[in-house]
Amino acid sequence: MNIKSLLLGSAAALVAVSGARAADAVVVAEPEPVEYVRICDVYGAGFYYIPGTETCLKVGGYIRYDLRAGKGGYGGLLDVKDRLDPSKRNDTYYNRARAALQLDARSETELGTLRGYMHINFNWDTVVAGGFTDTTQGLGINHAFLELGGFRIGKTDSLFASFTGYAGAVLEDDLIPYAAGKYDTQQIVYTYKGGNGFSATVGLEAGSFANTIDSYVPHVVAGAAYTQAWGGISGVVGYDSNYEEWTGKARLDVNASDTVSLFVMGGYGSEKNSPRNFYKGWGGHWAVWGGGTVKFSKQTSFNAQVSYAENKDVAVVANIAYTIVPGFKITPEIAWTSYHDDNKVKIRDGFGGMVRFQRSF
Repeated sequence: MNIKSLLLGSAAALVAVSGARAADAVVVAEPEPVEYVRICDVYGAGFYYIPGTETCLKVGGYIRYDLRAGKGGYGGLLDVKDRLDPSKRNDTYYNRARAALQLDARSETELGTLRGYMHINFNWDTVVAGGFTDTTQGLGINHAFLELGGFRIGKTDSLFASFTGYAGAVLEDDLIPYAAGKYDTQQIVYTYKGGNGFSATVGLEAGSFANTIDSYVPHVVAGAAYTQAWGGISGVVGYDSNYEEWTGKARLDVNASDTVSLFVMGGYGSEKNSPRNFYKGWGGHWAVWGGGTVKFSKQTSFNAQVSYAENKDVAVVANIAYTIVPGFKITPEIAWTSYHDDNKVKIRDGFGGMVRFQRSF
């Protein structure tokens, strides 16, 4: 009986062991190949291929903080009510915190480079509301456009402002506007770029805010530029269809040395129906801007600009731009402005200062 029990127990144990081994036999799937991010250096630093596609993407942006004070330049908040005694008026700081997000997607097609670009700003600002200080937050679309070959359609800055390279390297470069105060616009543009430094552009624009077109007739802008190692020359002309006014600008850039660059720009516009329009933001028929940059080192540069308009508006600006560490720059700036109305009567003048902290990525 004991022998029989021993044999039956052994057989059961063998069956159990065999079953356990069969249960433990797990089929392991082959690991799927991992597609690591590939660098795309065709369009410059920062681009990478979106996995599984031939589209190159660059993600960037910046975090910025501005602090402003004074009566000149962009200045601070002026004549705000005192909370203890609303009959009193004070001046105080203007503050802005901004988070900017930029996405740039590009790929090559049989019709040329296909590009989609967006730049979105998220702002937190101090303002004056009802005479008292307050804060406001907002979201703004700085750029949102598509490009294919030389064609562009979407929302961005007017060609009249951007094609000639804006003004100088100071932060407050538009204290005397080289376009309307708000030159955001929707546009359809074609730009030709030759291999010898020559480029030309023509576009139809809708304007913005008080300068938005009021019929099916768009604003028209056209320009040409020639760029070489020594610098370049450029010009642009714009037609405001609302007021039927023409405005033009011409600019000369000179790279005086490896560390010094200079520019001068002049503008002239008609005033038959309106003293200002989408393309002529300055007072009087004409205005001039001039300035330059001196690079003291890879980290530090000095920038200055002087502007003058026919209605006697004057703006003088200077700053020091210092890169503390790669990607983080601080720029203190001072400005003096004297503003007049269209009859050349002085409105106000004074000094103002600002400092900008910016971490770009």
